[in-house]
Amino acid sequence: MALDPQLLEILACPEDKGPLLYFADEGTLYNPRLKRRYEVRDDIPIMLVDEATTVDDAEHDRLIAKAEADGITPTFEA
Repeated sequence: MALDPQLLEILACPEDKGPLLYFADEGTLYNPRLKRRYEVRDDIPIMLVDEATTVDDAEHDRLIAKAEADGITPTFEA
């Protein structure tokens, strides 16, 4: 199940307060500015900096390409 669209409109990175990319099929929210990924567990976004994972350059490039190919847009306009 995907996250509620109204929730997505207000979700921001807890560290830099910027928009995120939501990959529903991977169950993650991604901050491309900090290269940080937040997991979504049981339809609940885990928005804790301590539980986020930092991705390497190859994974960052994959996620950005996937977002462009799939038409994934940021959760809100900064």
